[in-house]
Amino acid sequence: MAIKKEKKVEILKDLENIVKNESLVFVNFKKLTVLDATDLRRKLRQNGVGYKVTKKTLFKRAMTSRKLEGELPLLENQFAVAYGSDPILGAREVYDFQKTHKENIQIVGGVFEGKIVDKESMMAIATIPPIKVLYAQFVNLINSPIQRFAVALSEIAKSKE
Repeated sequence: MAIKKEKKVEILKDLENIVKNESLVFVNFKKLTVLDATDLRRKLRQNGVGYKVTKKTLFKRAMTSRKLEGELPLLENQFAVAYGSDPILGAREVYDFQKTHKENIQIVGGVFEGKIVDKESMMAIATIPPIKVLYAQFVNLINSPIQRFAVALSEIAKSKE
């Protein structure tokens, strides 16, 4: 069913507001059930990430309003965009959902730090651990040499007794 011109203008304005977000994740999906799509939207919404299914041509037109480096990836099947202010969270949530629905949904690219990036880059971004995990890894990294030094001193003390 064709969309009237007034409706297209309204959708285009909405999409132009969406593409102004710091982080965009381009998602292709096919044969995604309504229940699965609702589940994905709910998970994204809980984390402050928006999700919009849109026409590819209107999205491409909206993207021209934002001057970005890089080229849009090939958008096939049905298309959606996950967007938000957190640069990593949208990609991570879609990636987590993609793990259980590999044949139905896939990340095809996105916008990160003002540049359009490809699928591989977005997958690398999506696999970055949460900040609390990074803090724990950092503390462990700092603690490790100190701990080894203490063990070495303990062994030296035992050998002199």
